[in-house]
Amino acid sequence: MSIGEEMYQLAKELFPIGRSLTGDGVRQTLAILGRELPEMTIHEVPSDTEVFDWTVPKEWAIRQAYIEDEKGSRIIDYRNLNLHVMGYSLPVDRWVDLEELKQHIYVQKGQPEAVPYVTSYYVPRYGFCMSEAQRDSLPPGQYHMVIDSELFDGSLTYGELVIPGKTEKEILISTYVCHPSMANNELSGPVLATALAREIAAQTDRKYTYRFLWIPETIGSITYLSRHLDHMKEHTAAGFVLSCVGDDRTYSYVPSRDGNTLADRAAQNVLSFHYPDYKRYSYLNRGSDERQYNAPGVDLPVCVVCRSKYGEYPEYHTSLDDLSLISPEGLQGSYEVYMAIFHAIEYNAFYRIKCLCEPQLGKRGMYPSVSQKGSYDAVKSMVDLIAYADGKRDLIDISNIIHVPVSLLIPVIIKLTEADLLEVVNE
Repeated sequence: MSIGEEMYQLAKELFPIGRSLTGDGVRQTLAILGRELPEMTIHEVPSDTEVFDWTVPKEWAIRQAYIEDEKGSRIIDYRNLNLHVMGYSLPVDRWVDLEELKQHIYVQKGQPEAVPYVTSYYVPRYGFCMSEAQRDSLPPGQYHMVIDSELFDGSLTYGELVIPGKTEKEILISTYVCHPSMANNELSGPVLATALAREIAAQTDRKYTYRFLWIPETIGSITYLSRHLDHMKEHTAAGFVLSCVGDDRTYSYVPSRDGNTLADRAAQNVLSFHYPDYKRYSYLNRGSDERQYNAPGVDLPVCVVCRSKYGEYPEYHTSLDDLSLISPEGLQGSYEVYMAIFHAIEYNAFYRIKCLCEPQLGKRGMYPSVSQKGSYDAVKSMVDLIAYADGKRDLIDISNIIHVPVSLLIPVIIKLTEADLLEVVNE
């Protein structure tokens, strides 16, 4: 089974779970991911904890919710689709007429068959979601609205995994586990992060430490930063937010606020070779936890590499973002891009050739012994790298200049280093 298929199967297992900012849905999700990553640690932060300008909300539990007509037929049922209930809805048990019922129903205008994803985390209210077509087809009459839910002092839950490297410099990988049943916007990020963490943990020669987070969006990153900001400001070399990485339509990139960090440069370099037609957005188009990591005073070097960007594809935040929207191939592509980015960062350094003029590659068996038109092509990447290895340009710079992917330059770097022709400076 391919890694992409493994990720897809994991997404299928997670899809039915009702998640929100807090609650057992998040815990159940993290327990399943923790089965794949036994070293993951789970943290609970009590409700009402102050985290910068925010407060950890009360925990939300929902047992059932439905609307039924006068005959007792269920019009919608939370157990059939957890998007049918506004996230964090207060409890309700009322009979109302159609006109009042419609005041509590949310639809997605312009998409008559889609059920929208709607929340009200910080203003108490209740509500239901259904397709515009279904709402408009409801006949006059009496309807029974039921939401069996509870808000109480509990906690916010998140998962963390730190994989140590040779240095204390870190690469941050952050994703979120707070949306109900949506495949690309919710589940593609956590399953990709899980696959990446498993692969990185299996590697034995890591320069960087890798910090993986599975958190509720916005309040989770704010909470985490409130506990770890000083450490992260000192140690984070590059960071990425994983979201919407499961479809196979395109690749997209949202820069950090600075736009020229190591994370940005590695992401742009890899994408330029892997998928040259990738969509580049402005930081003004940010929308996930890169907002928090790049906030003034936080200033972490975090960007986003995704497939179809959140908010930019028609199925986003609706019931149409189902398992048919993502694919093993889409997930596999994102996995390969991120592993290429991590390898680029791992090997990125300022390299300098150790001899004056061109080194004699032939006597080291690194150059064709017969000179003929075309024989030079096989070693062109090597001699071009040597030509720019002056200790003033790092590997990503050289890759961009000579138009050769970092992935193809890494074996050259290793070969030249083993021949004692190349050294690292200013690291």
